[in-house]
Parts: sequence; structure tokens; C-alpha cells
Amino acid sequence: MYLTICSLAIIDITSCTTTVPTMLAVFRSTSYTVSFSACFTQTYFFMVLVCTESFNLLLMAYDRYVAICNPLHYPARMTIRFTLQLIVVCWLGGFLIPTLSLILALTKQFCGPNRVLQCYCDYSGVLRLACGDVLSISYVGLFCSLSVLLIPLFFIVLSYVKILISVLRISSSVGRAKAVSTCSSHLLVISVFFLTTAGVFISYRIPGTSVDMRVMVSVIQHVFPALMNPIIYCLRTKEIRGSLVKMLKKGKIFPGSK
Repeated sequence: MYLTICSLAIIDITSCTTTVPTMLAVFRSTSYTVSFSACFTQTYFFMVLVCTESFNLLLMAYDRYVAICNPLHYPARMTIRFTLQLIVVCWLGGFLIPTLSLILALTKQFCGPNRVLQCYCDYSGVLRLACGDVLSISYVGLFCSLSVLLIPLFFIVLSYVKILISVLRISSSVGRAKAVSTCSSHLLVISVFFLTTAGVFISYRIPGTSVDMRVMVSVIQHVFPALMNPIIYCLRTKEIRGSLVKMLKKGKIFPGSK
């Protein structure tokens, strides 16, 4: 489990590093110029990180499924080597899936004002600057995006349905509470990621949505999950919470510490 949390932390740090500096630069100045190659590079890496995080959350759901539904098989099945292999697969999938959409976008000529109405180089905003018909490319991007989000979400929901059935079969109330506590932090992380991502999709699909609203939703998508994930796991994971309390006591922050 801790390897998947580590992978999620790397995704959050890299995601903020990819987009937040550009956002701050845009908010500081009335106009911000970025090169064509740099804009597409940022677009690609942001898409990579969204795909990877979706797959990583699916892996975490599978980890919880094995731990609760097959606890005796968990040490033999979810070994460090096997977990690392699955994490590598998540990252490889994240790098490969957006490649088609990006290559199709690069085949187009870009003309006009070349102004992206966003606080970073997002795929939809950049694609709208292309000359000619981009409807087919837009549909390819939409299909890839929905597949990356909905397919993992389906299996995550399926995993938790089976987990819920297993929890209801536990006769001990203490055992049920422990199982629920084990999954609660992951469920919060899933909710934060998919709700913020869904907000971005909805803002682009609803006609008449203002640019300011899209920018605000995008800022929430980039900043809120990376901000909340460490807090969620620090507060919900017993071992991490205990380590944090020990560090605070050593720093003599608590008045009762020695």
C-alpha cells in the first residue's frame, strides 16, 4: 500500500511542478508568452499525469480489495516486486495513451491569434487554435479521456462493491470498523480526483460557460487534489499520524512533551 501512496505523491508533486509555475506567471502579468514546443510539452505531461493518477487509483483499489477480500493471500500476492511492476505499468500507460491525441494535434497548422484562454496550455484550448476542421481529433481526445477516467472508475466501483459485501459478512464490529477505516482515506482521494476532473469536463461541455469559470475549475483541479491527498493520508493513516505526533513531540510543540 505504501508504494502506491508513494507513487501518488510523486504524481502530485510532478503535476504541481508542471502547471502551477505557469499559472502563477499568468496571474502575475497581463500577458504571458510561451513557445509552441513548450506549450505542447506542458500539455503532454499534464495528460500523462492525469492518466497515471487514474491508473494509480485503480491499483490502490485493487490493493485494498486483495487486503480485505483475500487477507491470507495478500502477503504472497501483493509483494514489493509485483507492486512495483504494476506501478511501472501505470506510468507506462500514462505516457503512451496521450501520445496519439498529441500526434494528431501536431499534424495541424496553427494560425490566428494563438491565445489560449486558460491559465496553462490545456489540450482543448490549444486544439481550438488549429486551422481547419479539428472535430475528428477532438473526438479522439474525448474518447481517450473518457476511457482513461471511466474504465478505471468502473473497476474501482466494482472493487468496492465486493469489499462492501466482504465487510458486511464480518461478524465482529471491530473488524468492520477496521476495514472501513482502511478504505476511507482511499475513497476520499478518489472522490477528490474524479470530482475535480469531472468539473473540468463539464465546464467545457456546457455552452455559455465563462472563461473565468473554466480557469477557476482548472485551478481547483491542479491544486486541490495535490493539497488534500497528503492531508488525507496523514490524518487517516495510523502509522503516519503516529510518526507525525512523535515528530511534533520531539520538536516540543506540544506543551506536554518532555
